[in-house]
Amino acid sequence: MRRTKASILLTLTAAAGLTLAGSVADSAAATPAHQQIALAGPADLVGWATQGGGTSGGGGAPPTTVTSASALTSALTASGAGVVRVSGTINCSGMLRVASNKSVLGNSGATLVGCGLNVSNASNVIIRNLTFRNWGDDAINVQYSTRVWIGNNTLSNGSDGAIDIKRASDFVTVSWNRVFSHDKTMLLGHSDDNGGEDRGHLRVTYHHNYFDGTNQRHPRVRFGNPVHVFNNFYRSVGGYGVASTEGAGVLVECNYFENTSDPYHLGEADSGPGTLVARNNHKVNSGAGQTGGSVASIPYSYSCDTPSQVKSIVTGGAGAGRVGV
Repeated sequence: MRRTKASILLTLTAAAGLTLAGSVADSAAATPAHQQIALAGPADLVGWATQGGGTSGGGGAPPTTVTSASALTSALTASGAGVVRVSGTINCSGMLRVASNKSVLGNSGATLVGCGLNVSNASNVIIRNLTFRNWGDDAINVQYSTRVWIGNNTLSNGSDGAIDIKRASDFVTVSWNRVFSHDKTMLLGHSDDNGGEDRGHLRVTYHHNYFDGTNQRHPRVRFGNPVHVFNNFYRSVGGYGVASTEGAGVLVECNYFENTSDPYHLGEADSGPGTLVARNNHKVNSGAGQTGGSVASIPYSYSCDTPSQVKSIVTGGAGAGRVGV
């Protein structure tokens, strides 16, 4: 699907000494994120998952196609690098552990009903192009893990978190996902008491996600700094968009908020405030939001879509079935 847009390139490189006050330059030569999405591998990866050595999942390992819960469970925990291709609808329960160096990719229409994926004590994992429904715990849980990319999934009607990241996890990108008919969307940092593990970690990028009438945690952030939230579309969010808490530092930029009375704020429930910098966001019938403090520099290059065009770009590209894998 071809779409046109004006693109602005934001290149914020810590090594070059740039900060969040760095310049914003027009760059027609930059590859738009919605065109990059058509690629099948790490070439279209943006954000924190490009750091720490990068994220390639199973790489070029021969794929294993699974059509049952038992086959999926075995393939996810097999030793060595692996590409697991999910086909059809799999009914399952509980949390299925994903080992290191795995790509979990959905064929067209691939759906997991009743279970979630647990990326625990793992590194170098990709999860893409899956539909999750009616999970009993989390749809995707990431803990004690690094270099993880979660992209182009559709998630709805689950029990707890859609995509939760916690316990010192680091270098994660969450991109081009659609969440609807759900309450607790994306939690980053599970507890106010876990700062000893989490400070200096929980560095995550959230971009081009479609929060479609969901309620809260888009994301709810503890401790991580910088956490980068850009080019997401928030439609009729019931509770709040982004919350920065417990000393976290969150950059919220180039997003589109529609019918969202509380787009972002500091602190949440019993959690104390973090810091939050907001810039270049587009708002339609939405609140002003709360900001405060400064945020650490973003160490990677990225292309920030024109905020007023983010709605059309994200609704046209987010979710399962929108990328060939």
